[in-house]
Amino acid sequence: MFEKSMSIGECLGEAARRLADVSETPRMDAEYLMAHALGIRRSDLLARLHAPTVPSAFEALLRRRLAYEPIPYIISEWEFYSLPIRCAPPTLVPRPETEHLVEAVLDAAGNAPVRMLELGTGTGCVAMALAHNLPSARIVATDRAPEAIALARENAARLRLDARIVLLQGDLYHPLRPEDANFDVICSNPPYVEEGLWDSLSRSIRDYEDPRAVLSGPDGLDMIRALVAGAGDFLRPGGFLAMEIGDGQAHAVGEILAAHEFAAITFVNDLAGIRRIATARKPV
Repeated sequence: MFEKSMSIGECLGEAARRLADVSETPRMDAEYLMAHALGIRRSDLLARLHAPTVPSAFEALLRRRLAYEPIPYIISEWEFYSLPIRCAPPTLVPRPETEHLVEAVLDAAGNAPVRMLELGTGTGCVAMALAHNLPSARIVATDRAPEAIALARENAARLRLDARIVLLQGDLYHPLRPEDANFDVICSNPPYVEEGLWDSLSRSIRDYEDPRAVLSGPDGLDMIRALVAGAGDFLRPGGFLAMEIGDGQAHAVGEILAAHEFAAITFVNDLAGIRRIATARKPV
């Protein structure tokens, strides 16, 4: 518990100390929780540091983070590509590296009207970012988890993008009809972690996030194989395929793409220098 005499700034310092063994960003986590308890933006906290009243809700929020619950679940929202995305367990929390997937698709699409398919939409963050930045795009997004589709629909409605995004529940291409073919773009942030690595992942992932959105077979490539195998049936000739991939998977993913006769195979590095996004085109 925090002493009643503590200012908000002192409370943040103590909270960061308690979070040091739980988070790599303890001070930032404490600030997000405090801002949420105060009902303000984190950027507005600086003006409140010397305030003598710590909100009563803060301790309960801190205890949730001390139990390794991800911040986006606690505050029910996370920013992705400058959009506020509603988050709820067990749907995967939007990650900053996935913004590179959005950038790759935006670069490929240009300003032309395009039909896009996103597989495994989760919160809908990628589909929302694409729809927001490409007003002429028409997007179909699928996910096998009904709770993810429900959350994505909520996000689409909140962001007033629901008129341009069709959300379908089902695994990969299964919800689509043959007449849905000839997409200009297919993109995905599929699960790509090896099953044997589950126990080594952070408790924030293991205790709260859906393992089906994280794990993908013994080598982490099962979902990518299925995604690539079906892409040729739904992409138009010359269509663009983009996927987020794991560290060290670029060579194997390149071989999978080449085996399915994709061309112009390239990789985009994330900010850590990891080849994070694989892109390719269906031959004309």
